[in-house]
Amino acid sequence: MGSDQLAQPVTILKGVGAALAEKLAKLHISTVEDLLFHLPLRYQDRTRITPMGAIRRGDEVVVVGQVALADVTKGRRRALIVRLGDGTGSITLRFFHFNMTQKNQFRKGALVRCYGEARPGASGLELYHPEYSLVSQDQTVSVDDHLTPIYPLTEGLTQNRLRQLIQLALAELQKTEVVDWLPKSLFPNLPSLKESLQLLHEPPPDAPIDELTRYKHPSQHRLIMEELIAQQLSLLKLRQQHKHHQAPVFKATGQLGQQMLARLPFPLTGAQSRVIGEITQDIQQPSPMLRLVQGDVGAGKTLVAAIAALQAIEAGYQVAVMAPTEILAEQHYSNFRQWFTPLGLDVAWMAGKLKGKARQAQLERIAAGAPMVVGTHALFQESVEFNKLGLIIVDEQHRFGVHQRLSLREKGQQGDLYPHQLIMTATPIPRTLAMSAYADLDTSVIDELPPGRTPIETVALPDSRRDEIVERIATACYQGKQAYWVCTLIEDSEALQCQAAETTFEDLSVRLKGLNIGLIHGRMKAQEKAEIMARFKANELQLLVATTVIEVGVDVPNATLMVIENPERLGLSQLHQLRGRVGRGDQQSYCVLLYHSPLSRNGKARVAVMRDTQDGFQIAEKDLELRGPGEVLGTRQTGLAQMKIADLVRDQYLLDEVNIAANQLLRHYPHHLPPLVDRWLGSADQYAQV
Repeated sequence: MGSDQLAQPVTILKGVGAALAEKLAKLHISTVEDLLFHLPLRYQDRTRITPMGAIRRGDEVVVVGQVALADVTKGRRRALIVRLGDGTGSITLRFFHFNMTQKNQFRKGALVRCYGEARPGASGLELYHPEYSLVSQDQTVSVDDHLTPIYPLTEGLTQNRLRQLIQLALAELQKTEVVDWLPKSLFPNLPSLKESLQLLHEPPPDAPIDELTRYKHPSQHRLIMEELIAQQLSLLKLRQQHKHHQAPVFKATGQLGQQMLARLPFPLTGAQSRVIGEITQDIQQPSPMLRLVQGDVGAGKTLVAAIAALQAIEAGYQVAVMAPTEILAEQHYSNFRQWFTPLGLDVAWMAGKLKGKARQAQLERIAAGAPMVVGTHALFQESVEFNKLGLIIVDEQHRFGVHQRLSLREKGQQGDLYPHQLIMTATPIPRTLAMSAYADLDTSVIDELPPGRTPIETVALPDSRRDEIVERIATACYQGKQAYWVCTLIEDSEALQCQAAETTFEDLSVRLKGLNIGLIHGRMKAQEKAEIMARFKANELQLLVATTVIEVGVDVPNATLMVIENPERLGLSQLHQLRGRVGRGDQQSYCVLLYHSPLSRNGKARVAVMRDTQDGFQIAEKDLELRGPGEVLGTRQTGLAQMKIADLVRDQYLLDEVNIAANQLLRHYPHHLPPLVDRWLGSADQYAQV
């Protein structure tokens, strides 16, 4: 079978029909080679039998012993208890799901081989629901001849079935070579790709399981490097292509910006001035700016974007500002109107809810050249025609995905010229992730908060003190303050979150009579959400019960108290975003983390971080450590979340080496890039469509 055969669809393998192929497709497996690159998450050692007397708590073991007794207990939960002994000691098997046929198999004296994890139980060490088989007296007890891989699965697919398929793929690999797109000169001391794949799917019994568990085995190292390089290349390629494009050069006097700043009640911070300088330098170049501006909650990113926008407008170009939600887009619309209308500049608006004549009127304003256009992703609907788009400002870009940002760029293309792009985020991104997730962008950081912002005091309390908190909210609201009550749930289900928010809203409405309480959740129409938010902003509502939909950008300076239920269920960066909705004015603000006891060790660590620091970058680093990159970036759209073997936190020490290797490949082996990127990112590579 030639290596081109590895590119054949999985359906050429024995026993793989359309239904199984569909399940495999959910794991991004469509070819024989994809099976080989579906790598184990971890391993179990079933290559040796452990004497029962030597088992320690937490060990995953194969044991063989004779049945001493088998009994059904009727305690709190009905269970089948089987006691096994092997002369060195004994162990108990415990089954909660069983039938009587199963019970009758365990006759006294029968020989049983099982595999499971030893946990402390009522009768000493126990194996809960172990895998087991009965061994006849004349049979030799078999053990596996290699470590057992545990793979990522999808519904309807078992470990055993997937292992069988990977065995078939490995059999094909024996007959052929898999194309290695990394030149040997890059990593002369690492095993070949073929050796690495074989070893990782079938580690021999003497393979160092400790090294494999810590992902420090040379074969893992080889594949981790390749995956990180593919990831990096996809972004560097995007950056390279982007830099080859032409962009308008904005020669502006800065007069409009000066006029706007003169009207503000406060000066810019040093960090804002520095970042404006970096942007100004970019937009005076003939290649398109691609700059990410990171700034903690309330650092004044929008003001920096406004000054950039005025330079584009002064040079005769249009600017588009895109935000991920209508609430946030409306807030930008209101800010830009407040700043730009006194300068005689028209600000147009585009969102999904605009219909009929109102929509038509805005489309005409945009086509006629309204200097500033604010909206949601509705900005890249086909009917929206820009007149002369020179700068795109995207807020919270990781909510959109790279391809959406690119499609807006295509809309702004005029002849050979592409618009400049400025991306803003209030989610501080640790250096590790910025290097990898945003390698196609230059980065600026606004690391200074405007003067006059009082730090938010954060306290963590168990939900047994809920009544106390309700009273405290009542007192604050009767004194003219405003508060948020945020509901979260462990299930990632919008329906259940909305239900929790509705129940809390009803409960608080009964207990806090005399207060005007609003409710916002993800299932409400955008119009309804906007109306409630506007009422809260105007202080017609004193308390807002919400799901996490309020996390980004909403600005109500009079809101000084926030309660977050079940904070242990959110990421730190998300908690930090939520907390940043209070403390927007000069009054002391408070955030109460209302957790459910008992907290896990990880939960305690996270709550402690929130209590101890307000530095978004520190929080993001800690979040990355505790939860991993896919979660920190908030979505799966980065192409990073679903890595096959690499892990940006664990493997960050390799990133400098990866950078060097990726640049060498770009320079000397450009024809290797498409197949290498395709092997690891496949359809996740939005960048290929650039």
